[in-house]
Amino acid sequence: MPCLSAGICQRKKWRFRDIFRRMCIATREIMDCMYEVYYAHEGGVEPDDIPKTKEPVWILGKKYNATKDIDKIRRDITSKIWCTYRKGFVPIGGGEGLTSDRGWGCMLRCGQMVLAQALVNLHLGRDWYWDTETKDPIYLKILQKFEDKRQAPFSIHQIALMGASEGKNVGEWFGPNTVAQVLKKLAKYDEWNSLVIHVALDNLVIINEIRDLCIPSQGNSDLLNLWKPLLLIVPLRLGLTEINPIYLNGIQSCFKLKQSLGIIGGKPNLALYFIGCVDTEVIYLDPHTSQRAGSVENKETEDQVELDHTYHCKRASRMNIVAMDPSIAVCFFCKTEAEFIDLCQKIRDEIVTTERQPLFEICSDKP
Repeated sequence: MPCLSAGICQRKKWRFRDIFRRMCIATREIMDCMYEVYYAHEGGVEPDDIPKTKEPVWILGKKYNATKDIDKIRRDITSKIWCTYRKGFVPIGGGEGLTSDRGWGCMLRCGQMVLAQALVNLHLGRDWYWDTETKDPIYLKILQKFEDKRQAPFSIHQIALMGASEGKNVGEWFGPNTVAQVLKKLAKYDEWNSLVIHVALDNLVIINEIRDLCIPSQGNSDLLNLWKPLLLIVPLRLGLTEINPIYLNGIQSCFKLKQSLGIIGGKPNLALYFIGCVDTEVIYLDPHTSQRAGSVENKETEDQVELDHTYHCKRASRMNIVAMDPSIAVCFFCKTEAEFIDLCQKIRDEIVTTERQPLFEICSDKP
């Protein structure tokens, strides 16, 4: 009898967890509907994505003039791989698993966007731009790695299922650190990129720890001293319920570094991918748009061309820096060792020594 009672209690516990999870998803879906309705009514309004200002606009380390370079700014933004909610994909985990990530997958999509930009920088370069006619096989190969299917190494399926190793069930919302840890694990299985993802914890970037990861010390002699491309993610907590104003200059400085890959963050329970700044505002890509799932493949059919367009946002959005959630993750990409050395020096000069309270610290060895 005690065993039977325990089994009943356990089933009730699982049922309660499932009900609670579905309630959380439903609440977020209501919020997402509000956002989609808002954006749907912007069609007849003049775009206000970039303000008319004399202040420079920074997009992932590139400096623009807000009035003279408006077309270049929008082209740069549109070229970023935009990952959003999708619907109608193969159930995650099989059987009766979820077929849409609407209401819970926004932070996972932001993680995809950061990683996708790292792969674009690695294989195509920071100066690469997308247009409607783009059929570059390398670009298409990068895109296919994020499609919503089990076989794709960085699909919503792989990220959600790997989340279990971080204590997250499928359908649960991730924080910036969780998605960073999951991507770090998944990257080890993708041999084509040879990308090292390092998550710097405790507000501390340790140089020699990263060097040990990026420069193989054993194995094939041809690979010795050969730098592996680095995606550096630094999770931070910059306040209790809102960002402490003392960190605002540091946040702006991160977007100005040429190694910048932006910031994963957002608002409470509303993840956004911040890719730049202008004056006291940050510019971001918003994943809260539900689109159909599918495969671009070689972009040969009209359907595939149309689907490719759904991975590129025509207009970014912006908000005041102080409205950001204090839980963020700052991201950088270093293709070569020289770029890493330069990044370390820039962090010291422009983020650490110039600020009364720096975003994070950097040192050669672990204290």
